[in-house]
Amino acid sequence: MENYYSYADFMKAMAQTKKITEAEKLLNDIYLDLFLKHVHRSQQEEQLMALIDEALDSNDRDSFETYSAQLQALKQEEEA
Repeated sequence: MENYYSYADFMKAMAQTKKITEAEKLLNDIYLDLFLKHVHRSQQEEQLMALIDEALDSNDRDSFETYSAQLQALKQEEEA
């Protein structure tokens, strides 16, 4: 799901006046990719929170620490 789009690619697509639809398609692909990444991260965060709650309820310290570390890594990745 890691797609990298450059500003240069976008500008090349925009410069081709007869291919305006190419630029629109590229922009739509960028927005779709960003949206899917956001949804995926949100689902991962919700799942980890549920697992953390479950670990707390069952007094499972090892699982709690594992899931907490994963959640923390996910949030740091998001900030970067």
